[in-house]
Amino acid sequence: MRRLLRRYRSLPIRSRLALLVAAAVAFAVAAVSVTCWFIVQGKLYDQLDSQLKKSVQRPVSVNQAEALLSACPKKPTESVFGGLRSHDSYYSQLVKADGTACVSSDAAGTVKTTSSDKAVIRNADSGDGIVRDGTDSDGNDVRVLTMPLAVSQGISSPPQLYPDTALLVAVPLKSTQKTLNDLALILLLVSGIGVIGAGAAGLAVARAGLRPVDKLTEAVEHVARTEDLSIRIPVEEDREDEVARLSRSFNSMTSSLANSRELQQQLIADAGHELRTPLTSLRTNIELLTRSEETGRPIPPADRKALLASVKAQMTELASLIGDLQELSRSEGQRGERVQVVSLEDTVEAALRRARLRGPELTITASLEPWYTRAEPAALERAVVNILDNAVKFSPEGGTIEVQLSKGVLTVRDHGPGIPTEELPHVFDRFWRSPSARALPGSGLGLSIVARTVQQAGGVVSLARAEGGGTVATIRLPGAPTPPPETI
Repeated sequence: MRRLLRRYRSLPIRSRLALLVAAAVAFAVAAVSVTCWFIVQGKLYDQLDSQLKKSVQRPVSVNQAEALLSACPKKPTESVFGGLRSHDSYYSQLVKADGTACVSSDAAGTVKTTSSDKAVIRNADSGDGIVRDGTDSDGNDVRVLTMPLAVSQGISSPPQLYPDTALLVAVPLKSTQKTLNDLALILLLVSGIGVIGAGAAGLAVARAGLRPVDKLTEAVEHVARTEDLSIRIPVEEDREDEVARLSRSFNSMTSSLANSRELQQQLIADAGHELRTPLTSLRTNIELLTRSEETGRPIPPADRKALLASVKAQMTELASLIGDLQELSRSEGQRGERVQVVSLEDTVEAALRRARLRGPELTITASLEPWYTRAEPAALERAVVNILDNAVKFSPEGGTIEVQLSKGVLTVRDHGPGIPTEELPHVFDRFWRSPSARALPGSGLGLSIVARTVQQAGGVVSLARAEGGGTVATIRLPGAPTPPPETI
């Protein structure tokens, strides 16, 4: 059985579908054929039983019965069944209480008696007879009717039951069995043709139905072989079956993979471009220091201090850029394991402490209300810190930064030069930096990280010019002013 299952599973899907269709049709045809055969058998047997009952409608005379019984078990030389229909196609005989069969001379043969025939004699008062299958003396199958013997003593007198005797009439089943055998053969042939036709039709339907799957398979193999993500499977717009949904899902997947590859390549190119500047500066400064040591010509202390400060600044910028790149390269699965309910109020307070250290000359005011959201704590704090760093970077010396958290909406407003209107659509792009800010430290990834973190938390972030000058950053996060019960 296991070997058959393994062979079945190793077959192509279209072959398995054809086998399943053929098996289902075979089961249905077999059920219908067997039912039809039994119905016809019942009808034919009912006809035989009706013929047997009609053959014994006229009672036997007392003299005829006594003459036959007196000659029993030998056959009389002439027929004693004057009124009983008895010819070559019928068996007719009387049965005694001990089971002895008394046969008329013109009867077709002798039918073997059974205990059920004796039971009819014992229960003769009920007037019930039995119909059964039996065999004659030559072993041929017959249909048998056994009834209490009713005799007539005259034309005007009603028939009466003869004591301890039953009348047995039978008819051969040869023609009926031949009809049933012929019917079984016809049903078998029709069933076989139906099953073969169903298998062929199932194979044709499977091929037609799985043609889109073949196209999908070819597309997947093409992608695996060539890594070409531009391939698309044509799908009719009005189709909504499983194959169409699978094709649309494949097209969506390849499109997403192509976009992801394009973004990855762009990230690598942008990262290489951004890394080139600090690395070039580091290389130049280090070469100057090395050449000074090799030639024995010391660099003036002020210049040496400036060079070391520049090297330190470039190292800091590289470390920041690498950290930002690592943050952007994290997968969704790594993030999902650390998501939890976070107090946005506590997160903003922690970010404010870091912002005040970076801009001690600035005045940072805060008005915070409780708010709880689902996010990754470290990533959310980094996003808020990036927003505050942006405000600190562009605020004038001695300026003010206003921070407010109310009903899940965090706003950070600075009083710096503001962002030109034409640059607002690009502020969240990776490595994008305003021309006016290129001289300031930064990698151009801070706001991109903010946008990604807020989006992953189910919120939205935006930057806009503030009335009276400066920039206002707005972060909206879903949540509630109280923590959910499971976190308390």
